Amino acid sequence: MTMKDFDKKIKAYALKNAIAHDGKAQTGSVISSLFNDGLKPEDVKKYAKEINKTIEEVNKLPLDKQKEEFEQFQKVVSHREGREGLPELPGAKKGKVIMRFAPSPSGPFHVGHALTGSLSYLFVKKYGGIFYVRIEDTNPENIYPQAYDMIKKESKWLFPGKFLKIIIQSDRMKIYYNLAEKLIKKDVAYVCTCSQEEFKKFVDNKKECPCRGISPKENMERWKKMLDKKGYKEGEAVLRFKSDMHDKNPAMRDFPLARINLAAHARQGIKYRVWPLMNLAVTADDIDLKMTHIIRAKDHRDNAERQKRIYIALGLKAKVPWTGFLGRIKFTDLELSATKMRQAIDAGEYKGWDDPRLPTIASIMKKGYKPSAFWKFAERIGLSENDKVMDKHEFFRLLDDFNRG
Repeated sequence: MTMKDFDKKIKAYALKNAIAHDGKAQTGSVISSLFNDGLKPEDVKKYAKEINKTIEEVNKLPLDKQKEEFEQFQKVVSHREGREGLPELPGAKKGKVIMRFAPSPSGPFHVGHALTGSLSYLFVKKYGGIFYVRIEDTNPENIYPQAYDMIKKESKWLFPGKFLKIIIQSDRMKIYYNLAEKLIKKDVAYVCTCSQEEFKKFVDNKKECPCRGISPKENMERWKKMLDKKGYKEGEAVLRFKSDMHDKNPAMRDFPLARINLAAHARQGIKYRVWPLMNLAVTADDIDLKMTHIIRAKDHRDNAERQKRIYIALGLKAKVPWTGFLGRIKFTDLELSATKMRQAIDAGEYKGWDDPRLPTIASIMKKGYKPSAFWKFAERIGLSENDKVMDKHEFFRLLDDFNRG
């Protein structure tokens, strides 16, 4: 795409957006449209001045002049019809679709959770099956205790019906330990006692660490030593998946599966000292719950590949769930970090999680929105990997439209 063409596209989308917003184009919406037409996120800074200048010029024009000029640019704009209905889910069988949404209890749901979770819920609702909300709480250091009850309450509001089942990972530790031991016995996992610095050097140099060649019998003894209160100390041993230290993607090279973490857990206290990391716990759950389809953010591609490799190592290649990836909605002026929102609440900046200024589901419920507004919004986005840039005004304008529909 030449700069001349790009200039035309900026002008076209600015005019189109201005007409849709009573003469005032929204920067986030224009950039989002340009993403769908070839602009890459890393190039936004490069073209930001040109985009802002064009939007400013367009917004100075009277609405009738904007409409007149847009007629000259209509052919430049990529016309994407809004999606009506869900696309077909590959390999889906009536009544047998099992999907999941996996929030962390670092805080309650926010609007981003609602959109991501709604798409999987709608597919299960369409085909029939089970929709799991799986609370992923295997990191004892990142838990907000009140979030458990809030997530349960908000899940029942967002995802009503017989399909919903709520489970908590820390209640399923035996399943994770069993999978860890199965991988050790198959000689596809080993307990590594190298320091982080040492192991990083092995990764960087594509070399195997000395622990990798230890027998399954000795690895099982090391594993028991990880579990023993008198055994390894925190940071002294890690369970790793025996992948390929020559893999072109460094993230795949003997990635970790479990570690010792002595922090007290909000739900389990000090009952456990070895905690599964994401790829062990998620794979164990997906196998145990017979997951058929997974929709996840595209920044989890590496994790999807890691989990697939564990399936294959277990001889379960045919059982690997179909996986679809979603782009991010990048809000220009909405803070979605649960930690930052919690700090602001503790500091007295907000009255609580349901403060109307916060983008939480607790706030949304209090304002009288219907869960169907999020379903329609998610359906319209569909299974798109394109990132979208949006400001608060644009998001709530769309949500209001879907709430009325």
